[in-house]
Amino acid sequence: MNQAATLTVDGREIAIDGERNLLELIRKANIELPTFCYHSELSVYGACRLCIVDIEGRGICSACSTPPEAGLRIRTNTEEVRDIRRISIELLLANHEGQCTTCAKGPDCQLQKLAHKLGVRRVRFKSVSKPCPIDESSLCLVRDPGKCVLCGDCVRICSEVQGIGAIDFVKRGASVTVSPAFGKDLAQVECVGCGQCARVCPTGAIMPRSETEEVWRALTDPRKYVVAQIAPAVRVAIGELFGFPAGSVTIGQTVAALKQMGFRKVFDTSFAADLTAVEETEEFVARKAAGRPGPLFTSCCPAWVQFAEQYHPDLLDHLSTCKSPQQMLGAMTRKQLPEAVGIDPDQLVIVSIMPCTAKKAEARRERLATEAGRDIDHVLTTLELGRMVEESGLRFARLEPQPLDMPFAFKTGAGVIFGASGGVAEAVVRCAADRIGTCRPESVDTRALRGDDPVRRATITLGDQTLRIGVVHGLAKAAEIADAVQRGECDLDLVEVMACPGGCVSGAGNPAAMDVEQRRARVGGLRDSDRMLELHAPQENPYVQACYARLLERPGSPTAHRLLHTHHASRRRIDGEVSLVESSAKEAVKVRVCVGTSCLLRGAQTLIQRIMAHVEAAGLAEQVDLAASFCQEACDRGPTVVIDGTRIEHCDFAAARARLEQALESRGSPGNHESAA
Repeated sequence: MNQAATLTVDGREIAIDGERNLLELIRKANIELPTFCYHSELSVYGACRLCIVDIEGRGICSACSTPPEAGLRIRTNTEEVRDIRRISIELLLANHEGQCTTCAKGPDCQLQKLAHKLGVRRVRFKSVSKPCPIDESSLCLVRDPGKCVLCGDCVRICSEVQGIGAIDFVKRGASVTVSPAFGKDLAQVECVGCGQCARVCPTGAIMPRSETEEVWRALTDPRKYVVAQIAPAVRVAIGELFGFPAGSVTIGQTVAALKQMGFRKVFDTSFAADLTAVEETEEFVARKAAGRPGPLFTSCCPAWVQFAEQYHPDLLDHLSTCKSPQQMLGAMTRKQLPEAVGIDPDQLVIVSIMPCTAKKAEARRERLATEAGRDIDHVLTTLELGRMVEESGLRFARLEPQPLDMPFAFKTGAGVIFGASGGVAEAVVRCAADRIGTCRPESVDTRALRGDDPVRRATITLGDQTLRIGVVHGLAKAAEIADAVQRGECDLDLVEVMACPGGCVSGAGNPAAMDVEQRRARVGGLRDSDRMLELHAPQENPYVQACYARLLERPGSPTAHRLLHTHHASRRRIDGEVSLVESSAKEAVKVRVCVGTSCLLRGAQTLIQRIMAHVEAAGLAEQVDLAASFCQEACDRGPTVVIDGTRIEHCDFAAARARLEQALESRGSPGNHESAA
C-alpha cells in the first residue's frame, strides 16, 4: 500500500491529502496563519503577505499561493517571519484611518485583531492616511475607502461569485484604490446590493447601511406602534454574536430582546414564507397548465431580482411575480393589524430583521407598495440588531425565551428552510405534491435539492408528473442558466436563485460566515427546526388557510395579486444603439458592438474602428449592418460583440472577423480576406 506524501511543519510530519495550498495544509495541523486576502471560495490572490512561511531552501513564501510538495520543510513562526508580519501590519495601519473606537466594524475588524494577535503595540511609520469621501449613495451599503487595506476580497467576490464587477482596483502604485469605474458612487453603477463585498471585507471599508437610529426614534415615539418580523436565517446566526455556537436556534431570546427594547409585536417571516410558497406554487402550476415555456425563476432574493432586471430583462416573463416573504408579511400586517389592535394605520411602523443587505433597497421599491403605502418601513440586519441589543445592555444569553405573536407566528417546516439554498424550491415541491401529483408531501424525496454545490439539478416525480428543478446560488452561476434559457438550451421547469453562497444563511447582514462548516451549521439548525415542527407543507398551515378564507379568497386571486404580487421591469441603464454602417439589405449581417463604460475601457472603440475599416475595405457595406449598442450587460466580460445573435465575449478583431465571415458565407456572400484592416 502506498504511503501518503508528507511534508514537515514546525518539526511535525503532516500528510498531504488533496490540499490546494500550504495554507490549507498548515491549518489542518491546527496552526492558524493570519490572512486578509484568502478565502477558500475565491481565487488565490496572495496580496497581503501575512500568511508567509519559511521554506527550507526557498526562503520566505506566501502559504496561500504555494502548492504542497512532498519533502518540504516549513517553519511558520521564525523571528524573521514574525518581524515581516508585524511590519506589514504597521504599514497597513500607517495607511489606515485610525478611527477604531468609533468604526462600525468594531471588534470584528480583522486588522485590529491581527495587530493585537501579532503584538503590534506601536506604529513606527509616519501616517500617510489621507481623508477620503465616504460613499453613502447606496440604500444597502456604505463605502469608506480610507479604511481599505487593498486585500482585493471585495473585487474578487463581486467578479467571481456574482459576475458583476461593480468595483475594481484603479490607479497604480501608492495611489491605487478600490472603486467603481471613474470614481462613481455605488448607486451609479451596476451594484445589486447583495453585500457580499461587505461580508468578506476584513475592515470597515464596506459595511451594511445602518438604520438603527431611525428604529430607535420610532421606538421612543409614544405615537408609534412598532412591530418586527424575524427572517428564518436570523434565528440560526444572531446567537453567534453572544457566544452561542453556529446554528443555535435563538428565536426565543431574540423575541425577548425585541420586546424589552419596545417592539409591541414580533412576527415570524417564516409564516409569510409559507404564504409565498403557496402563491408561487399556484403560479408555477398555472404556467405549466397553460403550456408556457419554462423555467419559472423564484423571486425571493432581491439582489437576484435586480440582477435579472438589469442584465436579463428579456427573461422577466420567466421571473415569478410573487413578492418576497418580507414584503408579503409587511403587506398582510399593514392590511390587518391596525384594525385588530385599534390604532390608526399611520401609527404603525413595521421593521424587518433580515440577514440580507439587499432587503433594504427592496423595502423602498415603489412598485412593491400597496394602496396602504410601503410594506416595510425599516430593515435591520442581524448585525444591526445585535448592536442594538448591546446598546440596551441586555444579556442576550440570559434572556428568558418568549413566544412570537399570533397570528403571524405559526409556520411549517417549509417556511423555515427558506433561509437555506434549496429551501424555496423544496417548499414549492412540498406544496405541489398534492396539487399536481396527488401524493403526500412527506412521500416526496427532495434530498437532491440540498447541498453545497453552487448549481444543483434534481428530477422530482410527483405522481405521474416529472419536474426538473434547478437550485443555484451566486449570481455568476445564475447568469449561466439565464444565458442557457435565452439560447433555448434549458430544460428546467423551476429554478431557485439565491445571490449569497449557501442562501440567506450567508447573507451580508449576518455575522460573517467565513468557512463552509459555519454555513453548514446554520443550515443544519434550520433543518433541525423543520424536523421538529409538526407540519412540513406550506398549504397545511392553518393560519395561511385562514388568511385565504378571510381576505385573499384563493391562491392567485385578484385580491392575492393586489397584495402579494408585483411586476418587473427592465433596469438597463442605457438602451438603444447608434448606426455606423447601415445596410438596406434584408439579409444583412447584424453586428452590434457594446460601447458601455466597461467595454470602452477594454478597447471597444478600437475594435469598432477596425471592424468599420474591414467592412469598407472589403466592400461589405451593403451586406453588413454595423451599430454601436449601449450596454449588453456583460460588463465583466467585455468587449462584447453580437453578430447575427451570437454574443462574443472578451472579443478581439480576429474573433469578430472570423464570426462575420462565417455569417457572410452562410448567406452565400463570402467576405474579402485581403482587406487592408
